[in-house]
Amino acid sequence: MEGTIRCPANYVPLTPISFLERSAIVYGERFSVIYGDVRYTWKETHTRCVKLASALSQFGVSPGDVVAALAPNIPAMYELHFGVPMAGAVLCTLNTRHDSAMVSVLQKHSEAKVIFVDYQFIDIARGAVEILSKTSAKLPQIILILEAGQPLQNISSGSPTSEKLEYEKFLAMGKADFEVIRPKDELEPIALNYTSGTTSRPKGVIYSHRGAYLNSLACALLTEMSSMPIFLWTVPMFHCNGWTFTWAVAAQGGTNVCLRNVTAKGVFDSIAEHKVTHMGGAPTVLNILINSPASEKKPLPGNVVVLTGGAPPPPKVLFEMQNLGFGVVHSYGLTETYGPGTICTWKPEWDSLPADARAKIKARQGVNHLGLETVDVKDPVTMKSVPTDGKTTGEVMFRGNTVMSGYLKDLKATKEAFEGGWFRSGDVGVKHSDGYVELKDRSKDIIISGGENISSIEVESVIFNHPAVLEAAVVARPDYYWGETPCAFVKLKDGCSASAEEITKHCRQHLPHYMAPRTVVFEDLPKTSTGKTQKFVLRERARGMGSLSKKGSSKL
Repeated sequence: MEGTIRCPANYVPLTPISFLERSAIVYGERFSVIYGDVRYTWKETHTRCVKLASALSQFGVSPGDVVAALAPNIPAMYELHFGVPMAGAVLCTLNTRHDSAMVSVLQKHSEAKVIFVDYQFIDIARGAVEILSKTSAKLPQIILILEAGQPLQNISSGSPTSEKLEYEKFLAMGKADFEVIRPKDELEPIALNYTSGTTSRPKGVIYSHRGAYLNSLACALLTEMSSMPIFLWTVPMFHCNGWTFTWAVAAQGGTNVCLRNVTAKGVFDSIAEHKVTHMGGAPTVLNILINSPASEKKPLPGNVVVLTGGAPPPPKVLFEMQNLGFGVVHSYGLTETYGPGTICTWKPEWDSLPADARAKIKARQGVNHLGLETVDVKDPVTMKSVPTDGKTTGEVMFRGNTVMSGYLKDLKATKEAFEGGWFRSGDVGVKHSDGYVELKDRSKDIIISGGENISSIEVESVIFNHPAVLEAAVVARPDYYWGETPCAFVKLKDGCSASAEEITKHCRQHLPHYMAPRTVVFEDLPKTSTGKTQKFVLRERARGMGSLSKKGSSKL
């Protein structure tokens, strides 16, 4: 339109760096980080992050370079989320459950110049460097993160580090008047997150400054995070950059309460001591809180909003969390959507529904949050939206500014993911008449039995309702006659007992008979560090059991 121009007065590239800069002014004397006896204010955190950026620049890290981190939820990990981008670099946070072999693969793929490593994981990092030394000339420099007052000599020998490459000494090299390197284009990368996958083909998801900025604000809105929240770190900061709450808390001048290890006692104690207002966690984390001993539970000092996601939560888990006094917000997304992408926005008219009906609605994945343009359920071939009947399945697809920029060094996979102008999640879902999306399964987890599609999530929700069950996961087991039948892996609550026949009978009372598991295995469930059940492990176990039915046996 005539008369308009774009100039520095009306256009500045969006970046989460601005959140920290504002909080240093507005909330300068307020605690930004609490970790045991360690306390920092927002003014101090800002200074430390600027000095970190300066030290990185002096160390030879240039704009666009990758800087990796292998650490739990500690203050240094939080500072890296600002200090690295302030140097113009890209932060790559690594899963702390990776072994040396996987870390070496991701290091080689990302070409990180520097890797910050918590002392707890130093042997993993050393092992990765040793592997790389045999195959690659590009070796990262390790910078060791110690606990306050922890002597360097307490770390086992053989380290490629020295005292000058310990985190606090490295920080001291930086200058507080360093000129922060801001993005010239808001679509420049800010972070690199690796999806769960195999060592043969890692997928590095690229986040932009713009996407991180918008998703952070969306997360603050969807959890009704007013100014100065107290956020308890129960979501790993390495997972989608803590679902972007690393930046969201800074946007609202909140306090980050860091936990190295997440336990029920640690969570309840932290909530009571620091008057926590917000936290997050996969359904597994919620389940741990629900089933913790009475001696570990403490009354909540006020309303605590819990954002859950990462895996579809069973309605029973949502219901029991609310009974404990938590306000549960259900979100859904993937690494490719910066973590949270949708929100099951609650409607007042649902308050009058029976408790079980409310829990079932809350278990839906909902609608796009305000930072995302839209979410839909489409036929993956025709790209037409499925009917809003709550029955017809399709692929859940996303579109908007909080969708990844692409996969690092894998243009083919990026184009496949964006085919048709939408991000294809690979998740199977339905759409209800009110427009709310409900996830039915990952496409690879759907069980096809006798031509019928069985949702493992639906079967798991029913199993969870059995009073003796603590955890459950359902996968396909080969079946000679039916092709596949549901196989349930179940962990019982301490002191409780149940037989396979009881679990099957319970399912048949609430589901069509063909959906009830024909195999029930009692054991601990393998988990990722973010609390997701490793279904690929269970699928292998189920396949290893062999075909269930003999030829000619067709009875269910």
